[in-house]
Amino acid sequence: MGTHVIEAGFPVNSEAEFEAVADIAASTDATTCGLARVVDKDIEAALDSGVDMVHTFVSTSDVQLADSMHASREEAVERAVRSVEHVRDAGVEVMFSPMDATRTDEDFLIEVVEAVSEAGVDWINLPDTCGVATPTRFARMVATVREHTDARIDVHAHDDFGLASANAMAGFEAGAAQAQVSVNGIGERAGNAAYEEVVMAAESLYGVDTGIDTTKITELARIVEAASDIPVPANKPVVGRNAFSHESGIHAAGVIENADTFEPGVMTPEMVGATREFVLGKHTGTHSVRKRLADIGFDPSDAEVREVTRRVKDHGAEKERVDDSTLEVFARDVGITHEDDTEEEVRA
Repeated sequence: MGTHVIEAGFPVNSEAEFEAVADIAASTDATTCGLARVVDKDIEAALDSGVDMVHTFVSTSDVQLADSMHASREEAVERAVRSVEHVRDAGVEVMFSPMDATRTDEDFLIEVVEAVSEAGVDWINLPDTCGVATPTRFARMVATVREHTDARIDVHAHDDFGLASANAMAGFEAGAAQAQVSVNGIGERAGNAAYEEVVMAAESLYGVDTGIDTTKITELARIVEAASDIPVPANKPVVGRNAFSHESGIHAAGVIENADTFEPGVMTPEMVGATREFVLGKHTGTHSVRKRLADIGFDPSDAEVREVTRRVKDHGAEKERVDDSTLEVFARDVGITHEDDTEEEVRA
C-alpha cells in the first residue's frame, strides 16, 4: 500500500517475536523498525533482527521514573544517550522516545531531547502515552521540542479521550514529519491513532499526497479485524460498516441526487475501497425504498413505493433489519411487478 515504516515488534520480547520481526524485515521494501528499551540486550536483539531502524525509549515523567523505571532523571538521560550512541555506532537509523512526554516536566523534556540530539539521534518520537493531550497542547509541545533539536519529529498518540487522530494531525500542523498509527486504531487501552483516519485526513482534508494506496484501506481493516479478533464498531470512521451508509430519508434522498450533499465529498467510498449503502429502517424515506426496489428488479408505482415504505418503517420500528429478502416479501405482498416475472405470472 506504500506504508512508509512498519514497526514490526519488540525483538527481545521472545524468540517468536524476534523471528516475526526478522521475517517482516526480510519480506518488505518498507523501512522496518524494532522496539527496544534503553538496555543493551534489547538493542542487540533489535539490531540482530535485521531492521532498518531501532526505536529506543525511556520513561521521563516523574511518576513513571519513580514507580515504573525506579530510576532518577539523571539515570534516564544517561541510559538514553548511551542507547542512542549504541544504535548510531551500529550504522542503523535511530529513533528515541521520552515515554509519557505529555506528562513530563517541560524543562526536563527539553534536557533529554537536547542530550539525545547531541548524541546523534535521527528521530525524536513524542508519545502521548496516557492519552491526556489535547490538540492545542500537543501542537505546542511539538513546536517547543522542534526548537531544541535538528532531529525529525514523530508523534505517537493514544485514544483515551477519543483525540488520538486529532492529536496526530495537530502534530503534523506543528511540524512533525511522521505519525505512528495502527490499523483500526487498535492498541493499549482505548488504542492509538488510527491508520485509516490519519491517512484519509491527510489526503482529503489537508490535500497531502501520502503515497498510500487508499483503495486498499477497507480490505486491510477487514484483514486486521479478523486476525486480531477485535471487532470494528459499525460507526468507526472510514472503515466502519456504517461509514458510508444512509438511512435518514432526507440524507438518502440528497445522496441519491448528489453524494456530496450528505457525505464529506473529499472522501468517497471508492477512495477507501468501500461501497455506499442505503439502509432501510424506521427513518427510511421513499427515495431509498424506490432505489432498493429498483436495484433488486422491481418497478413500483408511486403508490406501491409509499405502501412498501410504510411497511419498512413499521418493521424498522421493531428494531428488525430490513434486508433485500424482507423487502422482496413486502414488494410481492403489495403486488409489484418484478423484471423476471413472466407475462402469465403478471396476468395471474
